Amino acid sequence: MAIASPVSFAALIRHGDYQHQPQVPGAMQPYQLNADGELQARQCVPLLTDFSAQEELTIAADIHTSCLLRAWQTADIIGQGLAADGQAQLIETAQLTERSVGSMANLTLAQIEQVVHLDPRYADLPEGWKSNSHFCLPYPGAESLMQAGHRVADYIVQTMRMQQRSYGRGFIQIFVGHGAAFRHAAYHLGVMTQPAIKKFSMHYARPIFLRLDADQHWHHHSGEWKLRPDTSQYAD
Repeated sequence: MAIASPVSFAALIRHGDYQHQPQVPGAMQPYQLNADGELQARQCVPLLTDFSAQEELTIAADIHTSCLLRAWQTADIIGQGLAADGQAQLIETAQLTERSVGSMANLTLAQIEQVVHLDPRYADLPEGWKSNSHFCLPYPGAESLMQAGHRVADYIVQTMRMQQRSYGRGFIQIFVGHGAAFRHAAYHLGVMTQPAIKKFSMHYARPIFLRLDADQHWHHHSGEWKLRPDTSQYAD
């Protein structure tokens, strides 16, 4: 009888390219994948199946995805591509969404800054506030990038523990979400330094494989982060 591998893997997948509005923080935009994004999601499937074959691992039957449309569509296309192996069930959750700007959602950057400027309770927003990992807008529902990363990291850890009870060791769990939240989650999991958060982004629909060892320590196993040419803003 085969002995289960002492390790398991989380595959972090940023959604595919989508029809977003320019100059609007992407976090809560409700728009769908564009044609490039759909192709990117389809091309992700062999990256997952090749890795599972190479490592002799099972791909978990559930794909956990952010409930935002671009992430759900990416997960759905991946699930359809894996359907021959019976891997197609999607679990949607708000816990995997991007950093929320709360009541400022879907306003442009200029509009957000103007709202704060006209609010007598607050000083003007600091330069680079959007990419500041620790800055949180002072409005209902807003969170910092670090808070979003902590939320996502907690969800990944809890899901992996649950799946370990189902699969033992030796499986791959797919998570589909968003670039900035995943990078900050990687920081909380101990596989990315804080300077690297700003240096790197994530490729659309290309998995980053994080290895969870038997001692419950995380490691970046494979998959390339995307070097960011412009470190002034975070993509989501």
